[in-house]
Amino acid sequence: MAKRSEALELSVLGILSQSPAHGYELRKRMISVTGLFKTISYGALYPTLKSLVERGFLAEQDNNPTNKYPKRNRIVYVLTDQGKAHLTSLLTDSGPDAWDDETFAVRMSLFAQTSLATRLHILQGRRSRLETRLAELRANTAKGRERLDAYTLELQKHGLDALEREVRWLNELISHEEAGGLNRSSTSKINKK
Repeated sequence: MAKRSEALELSVLGILSQSPAHGYELRKRMISVTGLFKTISYGALYPTLKSLVERGFLAEQDNNPTNKYPKRNRIVYVLTDQGKAHLTSLLTDSGPDAWDDETFAVRMSLFAQTSLATRLHILQGRRSRLETRLAELRANTAKGRERLDAYTLELQKHGLDALEREVRWLNELISHEEAGGLNRSSTSKINKK
């Protein structure tokens, strides 16, 4: 649960580094960018926003302070200078948490703000983790083949295919990064494969 919370905070800071947003808009952008938070509730998002405000990383602004009507105004969240510095320090971290299942998509969505060396280290770490997982799954599948029913074998085959596909994709990304980083033309080449 802690890793998901860290990923949520990183996603909030990364999105707000691009432009201020209110909670509804922030949630919508988080879902569209990473897909990781498809099921995020406002009950998870707003406590995170409150915590980031209390720690000085975000500031709240009333988007209509002169509203004379008693309806509730939307609070817009803005990244503070302290929040920008915190985000920068988070983006330089390329340790194992950066390529973990819970945080990898968020980290990759922020690669435009991340140094080439850090991006490479994260991609290589992710590939290494998946290659280990792939080897373990292949070994377990080979050992248990005769004891498993056809549906379970199909499920394992599906898992193997997905891991192999992601490792190939990571190899392509790493090659592009080693050649100087992705740009729009190299991105479209990767998507066509």
